[in-house]
Amino acid sequence: MPSFDLAAIGQALPFAEALDDLGIAVTGRGVAVVQAPPGSGKTTLAPPLVADRVPGRVVVTGPRRVAVRAAAHRLAHLTGTAVGELVGYTVRGDRRLRAGARIEFFTPGVLVRRLLSDPELSGTAAVVLDEIHERALDTDLLLGMLAEVRQLRDLPLVAMSATLDAPTVADALADGAGPAPLVDSPGALHPLEVRWAPSPTPRTDARGVTRDFLHHVATTTAHHHGEGGDTLVFVPGAREVERVIEGLNRLVPGAEVLPLHGRLGPREQDRATGVRRGDSSRIIVSTDLAESSLTVPGVRLVVDAGLSREPRRDAARDMSGLVTVQASRASMIQRAGRAARLGPGTAVRLIEESAWVRAPEHVTPQITTADLTEAALVLAAWGSPRGDGMPLLTPPPVAAITAAEETLHGLGLVDDEGRITDLGQAAVRVPADPRLARALLAGTHLVGTRAAAEVVAALADDLRSEDGDLTRLLAGLRAGRGREAPRWRREVDRLTRLVPAVDGEPHSGAAGLIAALAHPSRIARRVGDGPTYLLASGTRAALPAGNSLRHHEWIVAADVARAEGRVAAGTGAVIRLATGLTRQEAETAGAGLRVRQVRADLGDQRVTAREVDAIGAIELSSTPVRVDARTGAAAVARALTGRGLDVLVWSPAADTLRRRLAALHHHLGDPWPDVSDEALGRRLAEWLGPELQRIAMGTPVATIDLTDPLRRLLPWPEATRLDELAPDRLAVPSGSRVSITWPEHDEPSAAPVVAVKLQECFGLAESPRLVDGRVPVLFHLLSPARRPLAVTDDLASFWSGPYTQVRGEMRGRYPKHPWPQDPWSAPATSRTKRRM
Repeated sequence: MPSFDLAAIGQALPFAEALDDLGIAVTGRGVAVVQAPPGSGKTTLAPPLVADRVPGRVVVTGPRRVAVRAAAHRLAHLTGTAVGELVGYTVRGDRRLRAGARIEFFTPGVLVRRLLSDPELSGTAAVVLDEIHERALDTDLLLGMLAEVRQLRDLPLVAMSATLDAPTVADALADGAGPAPLVDSPGALHPLEVRWAPSPTPRTDARGVTRDFLHHVATTTAHHHGEGGDTLVFVPGAREVERVIEGLNRLVPGAEVLPLHGRLGPREQDRATGVRRGDSSRIIVSTDLAESSLTVPGVRLVVDAGLSREPRRDAARDMSGLVTVQASRASMIQRAGRAARLGPGTAVRLIEESAWVRAPEHVTPQITTADLTEAALVLAAWGSPRGDGMPLLTPPPVAAITAAEETLHGLGLVDDEGRITDLGQAAVRVPADPRLARALLAGTHLVGTRAAAEVVAALADDLRSEDGDLTRLLAGLRAGRGREAPRWRREVDRLTRLVPAVDGEPHSGAAGLIAALAHPSRIARRVGDGPTYLLASGTRAALPAGNSLRHHEWIVAADVARAEGRVAAGTGAVIRLATGLTRQEAETAGAGLRVRQVRADLGDQRVTAREVDAIGAIELSSTPVRVDARTGAAAVARALTGRGLDVLVWSPAADTLRRRLAALHHHLGDPWPDVSDEALGRRLAEWLGPELQRIAMGTPVATIDLTDPLRRLLPWPEATRLDELAPDRLAVPSGSRVSITWPEHDEPSAAPVVAVKLQECFGLAESPRLVDGRVPVLFHLLSPARRPLAVTDDLASFWSGPYTQVRGEMRGRYPKHPWPQDPWSAPATSRTKRRM
């Protein structure tokens, strides 16, 4: 069996010094956790070291296809062999491997599916997991799955990372002898100068990365390029790569400016990752692809936008996608390190130093933020629904994994207990999102294998069209238009080979039917005459202005994303890719969401109920029916959850009582009840239970007086002092009992107000204080026409000073009313002088 010349391969690589420690760990314990910085040579040296220590083929995972291909090419070159002969690779749609190869590089997803089809990994002698610090979802799953495989068979396993909480991983890979051994290689970097060049304008807005910031990226790069060596620019996505390259081509004419991202073809990727061909330096504009998982030779300058793109799930709208976020400090350190591999380098960060301090320390694990539908199917196929009991670095969030399992159940891929079904077993063998796999399997029998595969290939590759019409996008791909067409055609051929061949009749609605089978919750029906559609999930979304699909009553939204501001007709979601449906197609694809049930809603006045035939939230027909207690109660609960206590109607008496109680709770505390919206919401059953039952059965909301229900919260025996501590009226010297206006319940610290004619307060020398003397009354002293003359909570000071000026101004205007020189001894009255 051929061996590797590690001395030759590891020449000048810092990780060569750690090979002895790694060899001891692999031979002695069969497991190791390697921590070494990017560029130290761990990806190049660790796999052949392991291959020399164990007989058979060593499998190595890399986080992305371009990284896997680059690593295999580099190691094959260093061994003087052709790719596939001694070192090969397998990625989606591309495999170069001969029978005698000792090392095979994989993407994590490919190895996950191999594990599902062969849990013992027959024919695999050892596994090396590279770049696990990126916390990609497939890599996290692999770590847990392989840890369980090691309990069944002798399988040497090495987990490698550039930045990592190594002890946590070592614990996850623990065996009877304790945590996995740690192999640390600090690496060696040349001096690195860090400069700060923040943008004068915001980096992002509601639509994503701003054009002004991308212009700043290009101008800053152009300014610093040429100081020596190649330049590597980091931006968050492929669209930003293209925009920055457009700017650099104008600003640095004649320079070789190359893109690097996962959507490029192999030849274009090889140009960026290969050695420079000419004498002139290059500018490579990359996503985080070049952060740690592959090496771009010759780089001496790094320009970092300081942004990353991470998956996020919007559970409320049933949408998932990538969002642009501040990159972690660990990521930015790795990016900067790319400039100091060959000699002194420079890193220019396009953020303020304060933003660096506020940035998260490590990357967010995908398992905590991503849509977990595919992961849930993998876990079910592995025999561990929801990941229960698996040694995962981070357990999946309960809400997210439950939602994923519900989606799989709706697609028929798992049963009520979360166990995988026969259809689920077939879907897991299709290397695509479970929704698309299910659409391919089910759609083949409706429109034919080829037509179904065409739609699935377009959706799986996240392809776009300018007008957002999926049917037109497919027509262009079939005609060979666009640079994506060759890749799309290869994927169609691959998918076609994965399912039984079925010849389908020409079907004009194939695109819509397959997309709807994949995403039945995104079947949508137009609301009114505008661009707004109601999705079966209950979300409202809108087509962009001028979209040609607006004339369709029914569509399927193949891609829908969150939107801010006035975008998307105020719905909060914009439909970016869609195609029309007939009602029959909608009913066929949405059969799993079809319901006939009684639905009730609490409108402005009362609960009303209807028996509906619906696809999810989309009602096909409805008939008014009498509301029952259970359905009505659910409607009231939904209204209270969505609209809060605004659902209720507060009479003046109830509002006043609530204000008085709020003041008592604020100033005296317990046992006087908290009557804030949040507190009352938590105790609804306690104080409003009987009334909620009446509303649920159809009693109009406006007829429910909340005064007595609020009194149910009064504490005893303290309640007997309510009128003493917080009266609703105040006796003044004239004999009148004037209403007290207590402050709003959400501003209980404000003073209670008494608005009264000035003459009714003659002789009142000291301002009254309420709530056990804690709160002074604020007097609004009024003219005989009940217009304000003064505002005071200190009557003694008012009579001694400002009253004189008020008297001088008012006695001529209101001569029939008393304006005595001595307000202290004058009789208080609400009458004129004659009536007195």
